[in-house]
Amino acid sequence: MEIDLNCDLGEGCPFDAELMPLITSANVACGFHAGDPATAYATLILARGHGVQVGAHPSFNDRESFGRRELVRSPRQIFEECVYQIGALAGLARAASLELRYVKPHGALYNVACRDDEYALGVVEACAVFGLPVMGLPDSDLEALARGQCGFIVEGFADRRYQPDGSLVPRDRPDAFVEDADEAVQQAERLLREGRVRTLCVHGDNPQAVAFVRALRDALERKGIAVRKWV
Repeated sequence: MEIDLNCDLGEGCPFDAELMPLITSANVACGFHAGDPATAYATLILARGHGVQVGAHPSFNDRESFGRRELVRSPRQIFEECVYQIGALAGLARAASLELRYVKPHGALYNVACRDDEYALGVVEACAVFGLPVMGLPDSDLEALARGQCGFIVEGFADRRYQPDGSLVPRDRPDAFVEDADEAVQQAERLLREGRVRTLCVHGDNPQAVAFVRALRDALERKGIAVRKWV
């Protein structure tokens, strides 16, 4: 078995340089929830140096809440804002001699696009403009609308817990996060046994991120699960 490890980077957190060698895909912030052109470009250069593939990480335009507040938007507005963000990062990636490989919505945009087809439509149509697949939860509205319009990459989460319907436990609940690497590996194995997950998300915005991702990667490899890019 093999799995890709993706991580949200370029968000101004202090661990990007330490995390980059441990992952295989970097979701680079596009500036609407965090980051700026200089940070994004530096993140892209760092990814290139470690052979990590890169994707755009667009968000609601909400720096105040780090993109974690659900905003009312029409499909057209979601489309326009995603095209704007993906296009900006694509230009910086070209300057860094890289190509974007995928799009992964951030935070609240990710969650609402997975359950609401109007939001999913705006995201999918933006991805189709650039010929890029979108990353999201299995059996979501995002996956359903991506069929025939753009590719879809099924994502699982190593460090977040799930609700019975397959959605993520909200961040404001005390049981939202998996903090133990052994528990994360057990969850990863379950997701892999289900046979669809191609990439696992690990988050880089907590103080234990580097130790957690290193322990997770080591544990996966000990169990014979190779960590490789999904492309």
